[in-house]
Amino acid sequence: MDSRWVGPDGYEIVPAYRRDRQVLRVRRHGQVVADCLSVEEVARYVDLADLCEVIPLTARAGDARQVARSQA
Repeated sequence: MDSRWVGPDGYEIVPAYRRDRQVLRVRRHGQVVADCLSVEEVARYVDLADLCEVIPLTARAGDARQVARSQA
C-alpha cells in the first residue's frame, strides 16, 4: 500500500485504515481533510483528472557513479 497521489493546491491522497476499514485519506498541506470510502467521495475534494500518482524510483548502486562520470 505504498500508493500516493498528489494534485494541485497541496492535495494528497493516500490509502489508510480507519477502524479496520480501508479508506482513501485526503490531505491538504499535510492536514487531514477527509477519510473517503470511495473514489466518488474523493472527487468532492479534488478533480480526479488533476491527480498524479507518485512512483518512488529505486536507485541502483552503479547509477550514481554513472551520473557522476558523465557530468565530469
